[in-house]
Parts: sequence; C-alpha cells; structure tokens
Amino acid sequence: MKKYDVTALGELLIDFTENGKSDQGNPLFEANPGGAPCNVLAMLAKLGNKTAFIGKVGNDFFGEQLRTAVTEVGIDSSFLRIDNVVHTTLALVHTYPDGDRDFSFYRNPGADMMLKETEIPENLINDSKIFHFGTLSMTHEGVRAATKKAIRIAEEAGDIISFDPNLRPPLWESLDEAKEQVLYGLEHCHILKISDNEIQWLTGERDYTDGVRWIREKYQIPLILVSMGKDGSRAYYNGMMVEVKPFLQKNTIETTGAGDTFCGCVLHYICEHGLEGLTEENLKEMLTFANAAASLITTRKGALRVMPDLVDIKELISK
Repeated sequence: MKKYDVTALGELLIDFTENGKSDQGNPLFEANPGGAPCNVLAMLAKLGNKTAFIGKVGNDFFGEQLRTAVTEVGIDSSFLRIDNVVHTTLALVHTYPDGDRDFSFYRNPGADMMLKETEIPENLINDSKIFHFGTLSMTHEGVRAATKKAIRIAEEAGDIISFDPNLRPPLWESLDEAKEQVLYGLEHCHILKISDNEIQWLTGERDYTDGVRWIREKYQIPLILVSMGKDGSRAYYNGMMVEVKPFLQKNTIETTGAGDTFCGCVLHYICEHGLEGLTEENLKEMLTFANAAASLITTRKGALRVMPDLVDIKELISK
C-alpha cells in the first residue's frame, strides 16, 4: 500500500483574476492561488484523496500565501521548496464575456522555474499511486531536467503516470520546442488529458478521433481524455470512445481551472477503480462526474480554494 494517492509536480503561482472595477474605472484584480497541478490536487483532496505537491515558490508574501492555501485545502506541502532570490510566479487572467480567458505571465524568471534535480523527493514519488505533471515545468532547462528525473523515478516505482500538456504559448521560446516536450510527455504517460485546441495543434487533425489515432500510432497510452469545453468530453480506452455532454451553467463567470477540476475527478475515479478493465459504463460515469465538477468551478472565482465537494457534484448530476 502506498501512502499517497496522487503526487503532482509543476507550477504554483498567483492568478490575478479580474473582479470588477474601482470607482475610478480601473480594473480590480483578486489574487487567487493557482497553477494547474495544484488545482488538480485540490480537487482530489476535496474528494478525500491523500495528495502531495512538488514545486517552488519565492521567499515573499505570495509564496507564503500559496503555502498557506495549499495546506488549507489538504495538500501535503512538505515538499514545496523556497527560492530566496527569485520571486513567486504571477499570472494576470483577462476574462472575456463568454468566460474564456487569456494569460499574461510574470515569469522571467519565476520561482517555479528554479526547481532543481537535487530537490526531487524520490521517496515521495515511490510512495505514490499516481504521478501527475504538465509542460509548464518543462519550458526551461533546469526545471525540465527535474521533471524528467521525477518521471523516471515514477516509472521505476510502477506509478500510474498522468500528463496534461496545458499549453501556454507565451511561456515557450517556440511552439516547436513546446511540441518536442509534449511528445516527451506522451511517451511516458498512461493517462493523457488534452484539450480540443491542444490535440488539433499537436496532431494537425481537426477531428478529435483522428487526432487520438495519430497519437496512438506513436504512443501506447491506455486512457486518453479530450476536454471539449462547451461540447463536453470524450474518453478513448481499449478501442472504445465514450462522449458525455457538458453541464452548461447560466451563471458562468470564468473557465479558469475547469480542465484541472475535470482532470482531478478523472484521477479520483482511477484511484478508486484502477486503470485496468474499465467498461463503457465506467467511462460514462467517470466523464459525467468530471463534467459536472468542471461546470461548477466555472461559477466561482479562482479554482484551488473553491473546488466543489461531493455533495455539490452529485446534486448537479441528479438534477
């Protein structure tokens, strides 16, 4: 028996999210704790899973805010490193009327980029059922080496490895470099969560099933999940394709964290059921639960601190 259900590695940052205007008409921003891997863990922790995070923040006010937030939501922050020179990474989130958003990053450098190979806790990864990562920890050489070391340890430990590309083009020197690292992730994962626009960019295929076929011709990934925003989600597994419609909300505020919430719910299902022998009914149940949770987070500002609980998710599904 392993101590941790899911360990994730990657960025932990502050999302400055638009929240109204001042009396002078200037935009107001709320400092929300964020970062995709920790959002995933926050959803898992909300559902009762034992989680831990590997990453780095600055020795500053925001770094302390993030450590407090991670601990409060039930994620083990013992392996969160502190950089005494480089400040915590910041992101400004501009929200459009339909809830979609753009990001502007203050990360040149940011503390999350400073994680070193020597700071990877081997014992933690060995003691985890699932290891989860994305590509923001692969944008620069040092943290990329740390990420790849963690993946090697996870493989040797027999962990299930989960990967979400979470492409953010402004953070890469070039999209060719981004593609190279995404392909590395595909080569080393058992679960892939990828968005509609990411799979089209990566494979050049407009049809998602054609895109999955392109991936599977090169990489043997047992479970591939395609999140399609307002069109719901799909799971590709063992020759099956299951699609589940979304739960659309009239009071959507923003979509930040929706994909992470979805991913956390999928990993929760795998923690409970395993990755072997899933049926079409299993996949439908998994996607329905994940879609419901993702829709709820779109009605809230931020993500990490406001993940939906089991009662909220079940109530939405029952309606």
